[in-house]
Amino acid sequence: MTPSARIQAAIELLDDIVSAARNQGAPADRLLADWFKARRFAGSKDRRAIRELVYGAIRACGPVPESGRAAMLRLAEVDPQIAPLFDGSNYGPQPIADGEQPAAGGVAPGWLAERLAASDIAGEEAQALLDRAPLDIRVNTLKSDRAGLKLPVAAAPLPAPQGLRLPAGTQVEQWPEYREGLIEVQDGGSQLVCAALGAKAGETVIDLCAGAGGKTLALAAAMENKGTLIAADTDRTRLSRLGPRAERAGALVQGTVLLDPGKEEAALAQWQGKADLVLIDAPCSGSGTWRRNPEARWRLDEAGLARLTALQARLLRLGAGLVRPGGRLAYVTCSLLDEEGADQIESFHAENPGWAALPPACPLGRPRGAGWRLTPSHDETDGFFFALTGKA
Repeated sequence: MTPSARIQAAIELLDDIVSAARNQGAPADRLLADWFKARRFAGSKDRRAIRELVYGAIRACGPVPESGRAAMLRLAEVDPQIAPLFDGSNYGPQPIADGEQPAAGGVAPGWLAERLAASDIAGEEAQALLDRAPLDIRVNTLKSDRAGLKLPVAAAPLPAPQGLRLPAGTQVEQWPEYREGLIEVQDGGSQLVCAALGAKAGETVIDLCAGAGGKTLALAAAMENKGTLIAADTDRTRLSRLGPRAERAGALVQGTVLLDPGKEEAALAQWQGKADLVLIDAPCSGSGTWRRNPEARWRLDEAGLARLTALQARLLRLGAGLVRPGGRLAYVTCSLLDEEGADQIESFHAENPGWAALPPACPLGRPRGAGWRLTPSHDETDGFFFALTGKA
């Protein structure tokens, strides 16, 4: 493909991504995979170049662009090598017309940028949300140890006890160490959060929003496969992925519970007031993971955020009922908005005077309200808010 043809291909993909963002359709990575699958003529260099153009344009736009062409014109403002490729050649984009307007830049749609700024995420802190994320792995202590593990490429140690950072794009899924469960892909910040929860061997631990089980596996390793570990979620498809992952990792998960929204208490009745630790890795806006999913900021609106904060408050109430006296409730989001983080914990403590914040042990990050926050700019991790609170 010619450079101009790559630009046109990226524009067409961006049209699909913009439409999907407006209509809650497929994510960008899936649209890209489907596009390449249907166009076998695109070689590996073409695919890499088109992917770079697409994600570069997504990161360059703040609000949702009007079209893929407007998004690419915005990228042309950032990268002067792109504008000359609007040359009207075969398979290339038409020349830029006089007065043709590019999409607007910025970190996010205006209302969302304001909410971030109100949560002290502005300037460099905000811009770092759109940087490219590194590739981090966690060494699975059920099978190996960071000090003795030999990998095909050099890796840098992270502050997380078993964390390593690899060059971006490393195909770890093809390594025998991955297939044999010696390592798991997990952001260094997520690893630090899991370590700060203090799960111990012999405890009863409930992962209330387990998803596909990334943090569940980390909890199993921290518990040394001793105790009772329960994984629950409302998403059958995601929860079904935990079994194969746990088997590969050699992790013992004593039970999985598929939750029916609105009927969670009945499904979890046998653990009411019995858990030493309940983890709520709550559904959220995901602003802390925009480095990996930059188009996600186009999918959120104020009504959607309000639904998320209501769900988070309900999950806190549900999780609190599972904790025994003297036990701990952990609340985690990959959002940097206070209304999904510090404000939620403040409201929870105001409504539940028998609970008290517990200081987390974390080598990175800063206090935020009654919890702790990690950010890409300050800590070189994904963005997280997490809090531990104890039941008297």
